[in-house]
Amino acid sequence: MNEAVDAGNQNQPLFDALEDVPMSRRPKHIAIIMDGNGRWAEAQGLPRIEGHRRGVESVRDVLDGCREYGIECLTLYCFSSENWRRPAEELEFLMELLKAYLIAECPKIIEQNVRLKIIGRRSPLPQDVLDEIDRTVEACSVCTGMTLCLAINYGSRAELVDAIKSISGEVAAGQLELEAIDEELVAKHLYTAGLPDPDLLVRTSGEMRISNYLLWQISYSELYVTDICWPEFGQNALAQAIRDYSQRQRRFGAVVTTTPLDDVS
Repeated sequence: MNEAVDAGNQNQPLFDALEDVPMSRRPKHIAIIMDGNGRWAEAQGLPRIEGHRRGVESVRDVLDGCREYGIECLTLYCFSSENWRRPAEELEFLMELLKAYLIAECPKIIEQNVRLKIIGRRSPLPQDVLDEIDRTVEACSVCTGMTLCLAINYGSRAELVDAIKSISGEVAAGQLELEAIDEELVAKHLYTAGLPDPDLLVRTSGEMRISNYLLWQISYSELYVTDICWPEFGQNALAQAIRDYSQRQRRFGAVVTTTPLDDVS
């Protein structure tokens, strides 16, 4: 497990913290499992929903950090397909919080020229949430900068099932030859089509599991786990994760003899 620095002040930005890390050693795409909102709130003697509210501040801070550090794509695990098992009161709050975030952040996202992509199954998301998602994605469609990808009602196994169904339908309709199916074709049928695979997967709160997240896409991602809960994960912690990544050798199954600071990715 990786230790992040200054855990109590994660939301204080460290500008130019990565000046000594060349862009070629930084990840282009970071995916994050934002875990520990409820546990953080309980540790503070607060209701679980306050952890989710505080977590939105970390989303803003980390997005700003990614722009500061030259990251091209950020994918956040906002709501999993398994999260529907949570108490009804918490689910209602999460849906309202999601709508409020989209409404409040849309002007800023456009101003920052951030492209927005949503991945996951639309059903059974409430219609008012879907309407707000569609409005925000459409409004941000003019943006050409870094990509913010939000995984909402997302499950990687469901994504793979949907891809298989789509490919099978094309084969059955005579639009696709069976022999034409390869890894590239499968990737084009995933929710993340058009995005590069994550270089770095970050999980907060110390849990050592993937939680049905981007199983196909993270085949060769570097993993970084920190004990910091998501509401305290800010630009300091993000910089530490990027720095840790920059010191690794990415082999992709091959034998590499270069030093960690050489560009091997």
